[in-house]
Amino acid sequence: MARRDTVMRKPKDTKGTLRRLLSFLGPYRYVILAVCALSLISNLLSLWGPNLAGSAINEAAAGKGKVNFDRVSYFALRMLICYAASSLLTIGINVIMVRTSKQVARQMRQSVFDKLMRLPVGYFDQHQAGDIISRVSYDIDVISTCLATDVVSILTSVVTVVGSLAMMFSISLRLSAVALVTVPVAITYTAWMRKRTQPRYARRSKSYGQMNGFVEEMLSGQKTILAYAYEDNVEKKFDGINGNTAEAYYDAERYGVSIGPTMGSINNLSLSLIVLLGAMLYMRGSIGLGNISSFVLYSRKFAGPINAIAEIINELFSALAAAERVFGLLDEEEELTDREGAAALENVRGEVELEHVSFGYDKGRTIIHDLSMRAEPGKLIAIVGPTGAGKTTIINLLMRFFDVDGGCIRLDGRDIRDATRKSVRGAYAMVLQDTWVFNGTIFDNIAYGKENATMDEVVAAAKAAHIHPFIMRLPQGYQTVISEDGGNISKGQKQLLTIARAMLYDARMLILDEATSNVDTSTEREIQRAMRELMRGKTCFVIAHRLSTIQNADHILVLNHGDVVEQGTHASLMAEKGFYYQLYAAQFE
Repeated sequence: MARRDTVMRKPKDTKGTLRRLLSFLGPYRYVILAVCALSLISNLLSLWGPNLAGSAINEAAAGKGKVNFDRVSYFALRMLICYAASSLLTIGINVIMVRTSKQVARQMRQSVFDKLMRLPVGYFDQHQAGDIISRVSYDIDVISTCLATDVVSILTSVVTVVGSLAMMFSISLRLSAVALVTVPVAITYTAWMRKRTQPRYARRSKSYGQMNGFVEEMLSGQKTILAYAYEDNVEKKFDGINGNTAEAYYDAERYGVSIGPTMGSINNLSLSLIVLLGAMLYMRGSIGLGNISSFVLYSRKFAGPINAIAEIINELFSALAAAERVFGLLDEEEELTDREGAAALENVRGEVELEHVSFGYDKGRTIIHDLSMRAEPGKLIAIVGPTGAGKTTIINLLMRFFDVDGGCIRLDGRDIRDATRKSVRGAYAMVLQDTWVFNGTIFDNIAYGKENATMDEVVAAAKAAHIHPFIMRLPQGYQTVISEDGGNISKGQKQLLTIARAMLYDARMLILDEATSNVDTSTEREIQRAMRELMRGKTCFVIAHRLSTIQNADHILVLNHGDVVEQGTHASLMAEKGFYYQLYAAQFE
């Protein structure tokens, strides 16, 4: 089993987390009030049962050998009605709370998902997808279960404890004093356990997120694992992570499962003292047999909720740990808002200018240094350079996934920071090196970026991308459903679909980041020719490692270590026999 973490994370703000959790119940306050009222009625009916039982026993004891069965039956029937009505009300309360908790869970998941849509790209680079999914699914499920069961249990327990205590005092003050002796012990024990269980539940939630992240990462790279025969090593790593998760679960639950039996022992001690004193009082004639019976039943009702409250607190700690992770995501810093007065871009021509741009993902580590370039409208701009030169970073800056640290980027002569992010991104169609398709029809995947696209438009884009013949060979053509992440089509076909999607998208500019890396050379040339014709009059930015694909570019930008070292056409750069010439020659040696 994996070594246990020596440092256990403690909750940051338990009270604040609880307040925020309760705030999600705000829209359902009238439902909660109704549940409180029904719970009060249900518990009062249940509390009346022991009193009726005592009356029946007193009637039987008063007969001295001749029992009045009519009176006994009368009290027994009333007791049965009270308990049956209480049970029906409790069922109704539970149904209402289950529905309410699921609505709250739905609201929380929507809030989390909406938040994810507003987070910057950098957040997803720094957090595992599995950990994020764990917060959306597992952690919110824990919270939902707590709200569905524990809210009702708390209401029931409070009413039962107060009502039972009142009835116990009405029967016998001396017996009540004995019953209350163990209450401070129970309270002290619960407080002691809280300090030990809460951080363990936080660690359990975190370990589940780490395990989910590892599983998601391994599943996405399954082919690579098999190709390198790395299965045994992956199994060993998972065994360590799984062992750590199991130990975190055990470490939390071993404390949790001990609460109930311990509280039961404390309550049984109280019951033993009550029976002992009750017997002494009965022999002295200070209390009747029926009253003792009623008191014992009320003492059990009084002790039971205290035990239940201890269990509820245990579950509440788990929910608070889960809620803290969810709220931690909700509190993440969102993508910077648009400047005051920022306006949407309209009638974009496609003139792009970078002026003395500098940028770094981390403070103190600059990637792009004093970069200047200009792209004329309708021109094809190729960006080339070795790995790490800053090619993809330039695309991130053009799309405003990040803002520049120094200098500025202008679109049609306007600083893009004075335009809304949405309109800047909407000015580009984009095909990335990592293709993405979703579970849906081929038609839906191609038409993803254009609302109300017609079949003719989709077919035209597919033909231009040279994917139409493949689609027509499928049994259902454009209505063929692609499985999750395109598992039932090849990587090259996925890339062609994303290229067709970009062709269909009505944008004045196009970004291609190694867009043809997964297609053969012949198809690649056909796509290049088709794109040149289709994107006539639109500004295109192409990142390419295979320099043979950008020989017809209007302008080539050569990057190295974040600096523009050369720029010009393919012919002029080859004639200079500089850095670009060396890159080109290296690919054909």
